[in-house]
Amino acid sequence: MASSEHPATLIERVQHFVSDHKRAVLIGTAAAVVAVGGVAYYASTSSRPKGRGTDVEKAAKKDKKKSSKSGKKKKSVKDVDGPILEEREPKELEEQPLTDEQIADMSDEERTKLAASFKEKGNTAYKERRFAQAAVLYTRAISVSPKPEPVFYSNRAACYVNMTPPQHELVISDCDEALKLDSNYVKALNRRGNALESLERYEEALRDFTAATILDKFANQSTAQSVERVLQKLATKKAAEILAHREPRLPSYTFISAYFAAFRPRAHPALPENPTTGDETLHLALQALDAADYPHALSLINEAIEQGISWDIGKSEALNLRGTFKFLTGDVDGAKADFQESIDLQPSFTQSLVKIASVHMEQGDPKKAFECFEEAIKQNPNDPDIYYHRGQVLFIMNEFTQAAENYTKSTELDDQFVFSHIQLAVAQYKSGNLQNSMATFRRTLKAFPQRSEPQNYYGELLLDQQRFEEAVEKFERAVELEKQKTPPNVLPLVNKGLALYQWKQDIGAAERCCNEALRIDPECEAAVATLAQLSLQQSKIDRAVEMFERQAELARSEPELVNALTYQYASASQVEFLKNYPEMAAQLNALARGM
Repeated sequence: MASSEHPATLIERVQHFVSDHKRAVLIGTAAAVVAVGGVAYYASTSSRPKGRGTDVEKAAKKDKKKSSKSGKKKKSVKDVDGPILEEREPKELEEQPLTDEQIADMSDEERTKLAASFKEKGNTAYKERRFAQAAVLYTRAISVSPKPEPVFYSNRAACYVNMTPPQHELVISDCDEALKLDSNYVKALNRRGNALESLERYEEALRDFTAATILDKFANQSTAQSVERVLQKLATKKAAEILAHREPRLPSYTFISAYFAAFRPRAHPALPENPTTGDETLHLALQALDAADYPHALSLINEAIEQGISWDIGKSEALNLRGTFKFLTGDVDGAKADFQESIDLQPSFTQSLVKIASVHMEQGDPKKAFECFEEAIKQNPNDPDIYYHRGQVLFIMNEFTQAAENYTKSTELDDQFVFSHIQLAVAQYKSGNLQNSMATFRRTLKAFPQRSEPQNYYGELLLDQQRFEEAVEKFERAVELEKQKTPPNVLPLVNKGLALYQWKQDIGAAERCCNEALRIDPECEAAVATLAQLSLQQSKIDRAVEMFERQAELARSEPELVNALTYQYASASQVEFLKNYPEMAAQLNALARGM
């Protein structure tokens, strides 16, 4: 898209490319990830540990199957999601606890037999849902065993899960002990992960579910779903915390310039005969905007409104600009209030009507957005911006034929606005009308030979068709044209890098393009996202995490932030897995080479 949506679209394209062209993106020196819409899935070649002993939950499931075969129904027992029953007081146990002296007098063989007996009795109590009594029996097994088995602790943890209320801290403590004895104990990892999740200790829960998923070779779909679920909870929680405390900040130059470029230039409102200080400051703000000095324009427009603007048209213009900057910094409600006040002062100011329509779309209310477009047409039916931006909304909604009709109307009213032509070609392409799309692009290239945008977007369509050499040629031409600007738009550089990677698997060239883009525009989100994905491809996990952290810093909206944080935490959990299980690296590298 030829407006502010384009950088995000490019980021999505990078992620989709990774998913489509390599089923698993290698993390660190080993672990594997497939990026699908911002959610990470994991795989490994690790084998399931053996010889651990019967897990109480597994035994309960076996009994359930037996009961089912015999026609008898038996209530199932689950660690977390199963029924929570009211606890009964434990019956007095047949055996009285042994003293330390009595235990010391027994041989290791006797102690091992007695521990096994306590465990079996504990299993029976557990299956009968006598969880407190089962926990006591597992405790006795632990106390008499010459070498405590990890299953004793894990089974006792299962009892604590099913108590009313669940004893999550005790679950964690017992699973800690089980994992000290056997770090590959998947059941203990899952139990601890569930307890940590219940306590909202999401990073630790993600660590456990990630390890369990890898160690279990995806055999347990429930564990893989737990990774996905906890990632979403963690990223959403962290995003809310960040947004609650983060100061509003402008996005990258590339993003802002793309947004303002989507509106046709307009003459500045004439100053009144005796302008006030606020009036003159507004004039300076508009000059700074023309010079693409966005931070200065923002500072001046706030100052102008604070000083006071003497005439309604000027005040409406100032509110429109301040609302635009609020929208760009993610203050959607503040932007909406400014645009509405601008419209109240000047009902015929169609740009404010168009911009408030975009606010309604951001808030998920397309009905109100289209009402704003209708009002704008009522006020000024010959404003081509209205039809262009209504086309953009329809494009986002995948209504490509209607979008094309609006772009066509916009070009009929003003054929000198390059983006209407570009978006018409893109909408035709999305509608499956390849011949018309390419013809529109060729006409646009001829009509605007000194504009980089037709070259760049035509290159994107060529890239989508895997016409790599032609695509790179168009991106290079766009880069050359952008060099004539100060500062240049760096998106053609990022596109060139992505094209070279898809074409030749030339990661070095792709990284050089993205690094050059960041040298020019250090806050270019598309370049950061691409470098992050390229780092994943090369198993440069630390670099990938850095890039995802940077992407999170640059994220303008909550969905963008959640997406970046999802990748960041997914990658970090893989790093932690390899630190905790370094012996898995060789096996995982073997998997990587086979992909």
